[in-house]
Amino acid sequence: MPPALIEFATTTTLEIGGEGMHDRRRSLRVFLFVILLVVPLAAASPGEDVAHPAGRNVADMQFVGVPGLPSCSQASVQSGDPSKGPSILLARLETGCSFPWHWHTPTENLMLVSGEGRVETKDDGKALALRAGGFAQMPSRHIHQFSCAMECTLYVVADGAFDMHYVNAEGKEISPDEAMKRVGETATKSPE
Repeated sequence: MPPALIEFATTTTLEIGGEGMHDRRRSLRVFLFVILLVVPLAAASPGEDVAHPAGRNVADMQFVGVPGLPSCSQASVQSGDPSKGPSILLARLETGCSFPWHWHTPTENLMLVSGEGRVETKDDGKALALRAGGFAQMPSRHIHQFSCAMECTLYVVADGAFDMHYVNAEGKEISPDEAMKRVGETATKSPE
């Protein structure tokens, strides 16, 4: 606590009755306001990362390629730790970018911010054209693929640790490199 506040707190007494009672009560309220609201906010110095920021703009986000995903895609973690539990990512995909047949352990929710995408599920073979504002949900272990007809920006929300299991036409799990080769993409490699 700043020295001036300590001095104020230790030298100020609340008089009962008399002329100064109203001013001292007001001073005590101001002191309590400073202690309870202002001091905790000042504890985080300017420029210091706050554990859970209220939000941020796209211009302030850092996008990176994610190992095992197509190199035509990048993501920025908005909330959580995708390797450990629930998370929200903002992803950017180039026009023509394709995520071949795959599934995830967590349920995956996609919310398209801009562009045009296409989600297709293996079980019913139906494709859903997503446009800005569109939403799709893939339950756990639900085989699907996604592609962008026009550069896409989308939120990817997972309710558990995010993983990617690519599969071939028979549903057998295959490597990211093999999966990407089938759709003319390359997988982002882990940094050395």
